[in-house]
Amino acid sequence: MAQIFHPSMNHVAKATVFGAVFFVGIVGYCGTMLDHSPYVTDQGIVRNQPVPFSHLHHVGGLGIDCRYCHTSVEDSHFAGYPPTKTCMTCHSKIWTDAPMLQPVRSSWIENRPIAWRRVQSLADYVYFNHSIHIAKGVGCETCHGRVDRMPLMYQANSLQMEWCLNCHRDPGQYLRPAGDDVFSMEYTQPTESNPVDYNGTRYTSQSELGAQLVSDYHVKVGQLTNCYICHR
Repeated sequence: MAQIFHPSMNHVAKATVFGAVFFVGIVGYCGTMLDHSPYVTDQGIVRNQPVPFSHLHHVGGLGIDCRYCHTSVEDSHFAGYPPTKTCMTCHSKIWTDAPMLQPVRSSWIENRPIAWRRVQSLADYVYFNHSIHIAKGVGCETCHGRVDRMPLMYQANSLQMEWCLNCHRDPGQYLRPAGDDVFSMEYTQPTESNPVDYNGTRYTSQSELGAQLVSDYHVKVGQLTNCYICHR
């Protein structure tokens, strides 16, 4: 029987198989990069707001505490948007005629809330409770980044499941003493040169302090990666 394919086709077949594997790898890599890109996660994307509120000015410059505007963050599952009354506490006295604050004044006069655009957004099937994280010593800056350095607010982290699990697998590396330290933008983890005092003990490493906080705050490390923790 005559040979149908020329011997050179053996090389073509090998090249095709290799090319297919290479192509699948490239597609998988590109898919992963896309999934981690700001196009999907919104990380680093500044949202246009009705009022160009600057955390850099209010938090970094004036030193306003997170809880002054986000009043429900300590006892609710959501942080909450500040009501117009909070803004007008100051701006009924200062910058009263500033054009950029006209939406605030209109909201106050018309008794209509400002339509802020959400910056930090999780999928509907994800359960997240702000108050439990605050109570366990997770700092605002840990998730939201240095908002005191943001002229306009943006999402500092990806908020993807793998990012959450990185903390849930070993929460001790992120915890800090509950209280004012949680809301501080300048908190630094303990080191030999910069120890942290907690309950009368001076800690010089985060591993030691974190282990103590995990114990004191009854953080159930072994259960934090169970599906039901976030998917209810």
